[in-house]
Amino acid sequence: MASNLDTLVTVFGGSGFLGRSVVRALCKRDYRVRVAVRRPELAGHLQPLGKVGQIHAVQANLRYPASVEAAMRDSHVAINLVGILAESGAQTFDAVQGAGAGSVAKAAAAAGARMVHVSAIGADEHSLSRYARAKAAGEEAVLSAVPSATILRPSVVFGPEDQFTNRFAALARMSPALPLIGGGVTKLQPVYVGDVATAVADAVDGKTKAGATYELGGPEVLTMREIMEIILATTERQRMLISLPFGLAKFQALFLQFAPGALKLTPDQVALLRSDNIVSDAAKAAGLTLEGLGISADSLEAIAPQYLWRFRAAGQFQKKNA
Repeated sequence: MASNLDTLVTVFGGSGFLGRSVVRALCKRDYRVRVAVRRPELAGHLQPLGKVGQIHAVQANLRYPASVEAAMRDSHVAINLVGILAESGAQTFDAVQGAGAGSVAKAAAAAGARMVHVSAIGADEHSLSRYARAKAAGEEAVLSAVPSATILRPSVVFGPEDQFTNRFAALARMSPALPLIGGGVTKLQPVYVGDVATAVADAVDGKTKAGATYELGGPEVLTMREIMEIILATTERQRMLISLPFGLAKFQALFLQFAPGALKLTPDQVALLRSDNIVSDAAKAAGLTLEGLGISADSLEAIAPQYLWRFRAAGQFQKKNA
């Protein structure tokens, strides 16, 4: 029987938050991993995740199809994880998440490779959000080039170094109040990055249905208010939660889109929060979920204390030295 060492998997966006967990999961299953990133010289942190020679970084930019084709040479499986939360210069939603996903799929088809594409719950060509519309365009482009591709749509992904829980924990450290956009009633189903990575590795193993779209959510559906409360309880901070109407949030985002770090908020992100981000009943009925793959999902309350402790420790240090 062929070993996974005979299978070369090219991971586009493998050096990012989700990418690191995916590379780790693939290495544990003995796949050879080629990480395709814009700056391979900055991907050295991935090497300890695998055995000597198991991980190799190459240059690729989804806006340049020739570089994508080169990265896919001799590969058996393509995984596309590339996504952006805010646009910057040439890195637009359409270029990266729409046309870029299509470039990976076309290169995979040319190489005769299988494909796993990570999109997002809420991908919808009719969405108010350009992010969500681009995600939908990317899915369409992928399935057009590789009809047997597996599409994975996670809800908001949390874990060490995420841009979700860490962002609000950082805001709580610098501000006496936190905003609840739209009143904080939007429902999300936070999913642990390790569980998403396991689903990706399972897809590479061939455990998913060809051409199917899976929706990945954690064990709990939570409102934004409930998520904020969990983050505050975990970091042991008491902060006011102030309701911010969508209209006012959108107006503020016109200015905050240029702000640095945790303060950054774009009008498109406000638009995303107008819709719930949870696993659909249709996906549950079809078994196209983490549970359908036999994955027992970890909750936000169980995992967050393992990495948000540093915000609590920072607060205790400040109090001690005040």
